[in-house]
Amino acid sequence: MDQSASGNDCKNNFCIDKLIAARKSLKLSLEKSRTLGLALEKAGPRLEEINQRLPSLEAAVRPIRADKDALVAVGGHINRAVGPAAAVLKVFDAVHGLEKSLLSDPRNDLPGYLSVLKRLKEALRFLGDNCGLAIQWLEDIIEYLEDNRVADGMYLSNLKTSLKGLRELQNDGERVHLDGGLLDAALDKLENEFRRLLTEHSVPLPMSSPSLGEQACIAPSPLPVTVIQKLQAILGRLIANNRLEKCITIYVEVRSSNVRASLKALDLDYLEISISEFNNVQSIEGYIEQWGKHLEFAVKHLFEADFKLCNDVFERIGLDVWMGCFAKIAAQAGILAFLQFGRTITESKKEPVKLLKLLDIFSSLNKLRLDFNRLFGGAACAEIQNLTRDLIKGVIDGAAEIFWEIFFQVELQRQSPPPQDGSIPRLVSFITDYCNELLGDNYRPILSQVLVIHQSWKQKKFQEMILVNEVLKIIKAVDLNLETWVKAYGNATLSCVFAMNCHWHLYKHLKGTKLGELMGDSWLKEHEQYKEYYSAIFLRESWGKLPSHLSREGLILFSGSRATARDLVKKRLKTFNEAFDEMFRKQSVWVIPERDLREKTCQLIVQTVLPVYRSYMQTYGPLVEKDASSSKYAKYTVQGLEQMLLSLFLPRRERYGSFKGRPTGSKIDNGVDLRRTASAVA
Repeated sequence: MDQSASGNDCKNNFCIDKLIAARKSLKLSLEKSRTLGLALEKAGPRLEEINQRLPSLEAAVRPIRADKDALVAVGGHINRAVGPAAAVLKVFDAVHGLEKSLLSDPRNDLPGYLSVLKRLKEALRFLGDNCGLAIQWLEDIIEYLEDNRVADGMYLSNLKTSLKGLRELQNDGERVHLDGGLLDAALDKLENEFRRLLTEHSVPLPMSSPSLGEQACIAPSPLPVTVIQKLQAILGRLIANNRLEKCITIYVEVRSSNVRASLKALDLDYLEISISEFNNVQSIEGYIEQWGKHLEFAVKHLFEADFKLCNDVFERIGLDVWMGCFAKIAAQAGILAFLQFGRTITESKKEPVKLLKLLDIFSSLNKLRLDFNRLFGGAACAEIQNLTRDLIKGVIDGAAEIFWEIFFQVELQRQSPPPQDGSIPRLVSFITDYCNELLGDNYRPILSQVLVIHQSWKQKKFQEMILVNEVLKIIKAVDLNLETWVKAYGNATLSCVFAMNCHWHLYKHLKGTKLGELMGDSWLKEHEQYKEYYSAIFLRESWGKLPSHLSREGLILFSGSRATARDLVKKRLKTFNEAFDEMFRKQSVWVIPERDLREKTCQLIVQTVLPVYRSYMQTYGPLVEKDASSSKYAKYTVQGLEQMLLSLFLPRRERYGSFKGRPTGSKIDNGVDLRRTASAVA
């Protein structure tokens, strides 16, 4: 029993051990399953990732499967594409190496700066020429790789996108992108240096109005040679970069400003005057005289200097460029204002003094004719040429019109009444003085030239003595006017005074003058003789009749007839006084303007009247002096009478008459208005 029991025990123990071992095995298997489950759970995403990477891996190993010849050739293609690209990158690095030098101030070393800028330009030209080539080579290798399927498609797509961006930059002005704006910045600095050199060496020309006529004819170049050379060097580099117009703008701005500053000292505000701002040319006569001097100074000194400087600075570029530059300087500096002022004068109303001023303008322009043709003769100065031609035409037409009008104006005055005081008509003195001035050395050659030009424009035959013949006509018309006016007086004595005045004026004021020489000695002598003739008639018909009132007839002084003699003396003195008072009253308002003629006439009157009166009063004065009413008869002392006679014919303030033009409605005024009125020659 013990053995069977122990055998059972052994058997049971063995079963337990197997169960324990089975449990352990199951437990281990369970843990392995759990571990495997966890591993499988983790492997899912990895497998998905691997699944996603398989196409790229496939593409990566695709070249291994590519054609052998294609794989061999691809190296050469890549080397050919990378070579130009590497060269471009090397030059690009060199461009950025120039940045420090080009951002410095050019004035410190202008030649060095220009040299560096030239290197930059050459580098950019290389980049511009080779960037496109490098891009083309890269595009070719990509196309080769794509065609031969020896590269990843995604990789090739990215390369294509990058090259497309480079191509677009190239087509959109690659220089800006290649140098980052360095070239533009350098060129801007050069422009600033160009302006600085011009500004610092453009100094207004010192001047003073009184000495304008003493200035040299031609001004020297206003800039030193070294400065001009620098300007030319800068200009050459800027032109190479298409900045010529900007250079011209700067040059014109600086130089025209300099000319304006030079002219400012002359006070040229009068150039802006308009027709509505002055009543007549005479009121701005001083401005016209200044205008000629100022214009000559501006042309011969300022514009001449800038003309030469433009040639010096821009001569290498071409005639059209520097002439165009000068034309802009001249226009902006004020030449147009000078010409417009002249036009304003030509458009003002007609008057005699305007003729002289127009001749002054023509003389100024004529003296500058060669200068104008040389300085402003180019096509670029078309505006200046047109305005100058218009001015010259206005001057010549206006001067000729006024001159031809004078004769008709004189004729129109013939029907006007003469001066009521017997004085010289304003017309006579004005016309003679005026014609004498026209015949003078200052105006005769100019007026003759103007008339000849005007005749040629009218296609009329040339007349060598055109000026002289017209002046002769005018003076003969004046003579005829005088004859008419002498006959127009109702008082014959006043008519004689008027004739004396006019004939003496013509003789005295024309003798020894250009007009007197033209009219001749016989003409002058004739007027002198007429003066003597009318003087004799005047004395005979007026003051020469007074002595007859102091007759001694019937006056026998003896005691028995003293009362009778006194009455007769009183009567004759009363008659004399009445006649004297009446004559003095009338003639005291008459005028003899010429002092020598007036004094001589008064002396003749005194010599005619006073001796008779003195003798009469000495002889018969005592008969009435003791009478209670003696003052009624012995009214004047000899000295008092003499003083009264010597006070006759003193001039009063002149009355300026006016005379009118023909139906054109135009008029000439110099105190003489060409408008027919009742006081035309008063």
